[in-house]
Order: sequence, then C-alpha cells, then structure tokens
Amino acid sequence: MGSTLMATTSILLCSGLAAIVSSTYSVKKPLEDTVYGAHGEFIVALKYVTLLTIFLFSFFCHSLSIRFINQVNILINTPQDPMSLVTPQYVTEILEKGFILNTVGNRLFYAALPLTLWIFGPVLVFLCSLTMVPVLYNLDFVVTAAKGKMDMNENRDFV
Repeated sequence: MGSTLMATTSILLCSGLAAIVSSTYSVKKPLEDTVYGAHGEFIVALKYVTLLTIFLFSFFCHSLSIRFINQVNILINTPQDPMSLVTPQYVTEILEKGFILNTVGNRLFYAALPLTLWIFGPVLVFLCSLTMVPVLYNLDFVVTAAKGKMDMNENRDFV
C-alpha cells in the first residue's frame, strides 16, 4: 500500500516537473527571482533533469517492489511439494528483494525532496538537509525507552 502511494506520488511529481519544463508561460517566473544560486538555462535544465531522473528511478523501484510483493502473495499459497521449484527460501528471497526495492525507492524519494528545493536556491537545500538527517535517523533506528524492557531472567514466575 505504501509502495503504491509512493509510486503514484513519484510519477505525479514527474508529470508536474515535465509540465513546468515544457511550459512557455510565466510559470518559471518565480524561479528566476531567486536571490542565491545559479539560475542560468543550463543549471535550471540540470536541476529539472536531475529531479526527473530521481523521481523516475523512485517510481521504478516502487513498481518493482509492488511486483515482487504481489508475486510473494501468490507463491506463499502454493502447496509444498518436494519436486516443486517454489521453496520457502525462494519465497523469502523474493520478499527480501521487494522490501529492498521499497527501501531504495523511499531513499530516492527522500533524497529528491532537498533537490526539489534546490530550484529555489541553496539555502533551502541546506535547511532541508539538516532536517532530513534526524527524520531519516528515526526511520532507520527504533529508539525505545529502557522502562518498557523486561528482563526474561528475572521474572520466571508466571503463576
């Protein structure tokens, strides 16, 4: 479900960026009024192409993740047969591939957020990068309080 949402968001952002790039109207006018950073034609094109590439790769990773997880959903219900090519190890490998592709797609999407602000200047990129470090840290590591932990050796009396 999360991969579907992220894939949809990635492809919608690609469509929006493509519409801005191909626009001949004054949609790009606020982007030319930035105070800091280079805003020549080559640099602006580089920014948009970089963003489009990252969002497209994020979309492809999420789409492949959906494919692998759907395949696991089908294969997990196959009957166990000694001559079958579908083994629990094979299903586990496919599930791990799906989750790795989901993680890579999420990382690409999260890396594109500061780059989206790169269009408006380098100061916003710096501020967004500073805020993304604690957010990504909390996504990677689970921090629990020591109060909730129970030592299995000290409470053996269940009666």
